[in-house]
Amino acid sequence: MKLIFMGTPDFAVGTLEALIGAGHRITLVVSQPDKPKGRGHELAPTPVKAAALRHNLPVYQPARLRGEEAEEMIRKTEADAIIVAAFGQIIPKSILDMKRYGCINVHGSLLPKYRGAAPIQWAVIDGEKESGVTIMQMDEGLDTGDMLLKKVVPLEETETGGSLFDKLSEAGAQACVEALEKLEQGLLTPEKQGESPTDYARMLTREAGRIDFTKTAEEIERLVRGLNPWPSAYTSLHGKTLKIWQAQVVKILGGTAGKEGDVSGMGANSAKGPGKPGQIVGVTRTAIHIACGQDILAVTELQLEGKKRMDTAAFLRGYSVEAGIILGGETA
Repeated sequence: MKLIFMGTPDFAVGTLEALIGAGHRITLVVSQPDKPKGRGHELAPTPVKAAALRHNLPVYQPARLRGEEAEEMIRKTEADAIIVAAFGQIIPKSILDMKRYGCINVHGSLLPKYRGAAPIQWAVIDGEKESGVTIMQMDEGLDTGDMLLKKVVPLEETETGGSLFDKLSEAGAQACVEALEKLEQGLLTPEKQGESPTDYARMLTREAGRIDFTKTAEEIERLVRGLNPWPSAYTSLHGKTLKIWQAQVVKILGGTAGKEGDVSGMGANSAKGPGKPGQIVGVTRTAIHIACGQDILAVTELQLEGKKRMDTAAFLRGYSVEAGIILGGETA
């Protein structure tokens, strides 16, 4: 097929590469405008643009698709379909209906679950057992078009937003190539979506990573994994931002910690009892134990503002942390 490809971040690169590898002719790559990056604020190409240039493909970067210039560029570009993967702009109806097979989207969830901007991270945060990708015929709604093909991807117990991102990027690339092959052969049967059983997967901001220790340790541990590597889950210690990169849940059973033994025996700097939400209740050689609304969070990898990311054992060799501190600035 002759295809226009619309995409911007790393997630979309695998699909572009797979389409090229499958023998499709990419007549135009559309990506978001370059953005300043680094200390020098020099303009950096989007990952999709960089991939397109490696293959000597023409690239178009409109500030917005709604406008005569963008519509004319896409109209005059020969293509059977437009493939969209994490492009980052609303596509107007005039473009949706412009080509023979319309616009076909690679979406990082098993629709109708997790419609919206951040389906990958929210699947981890919500504790889903599986996720996947849906190849969808785009319409004017937000991720509401007919489903063409799905691929299921199981989640590991230690799945992070980053690791699931990579898995779904690969699955999406494979599914897109398969869907186009079946589309050409007339073997796809579009399936209508029902109502979504989950909330809209809203876009993530840095504020989404602020930890609320009144929640259960299990919820917080999932937040830590879901927001790894971006925007990261965080709190504060001694007035500095403390990012938590890896943690484990320690169950409290009748006043004892189910995995580590009695809470009061967690180390020389331990405090007695489960403590207030956010309070450090124990410090061992390899973990900092924090009381939550239910159970305890054992932090095993972290990063204090101004320092490198490191495991807790290395951090504690150079930084003193006392039991009794309540993260967020308060002390018991």
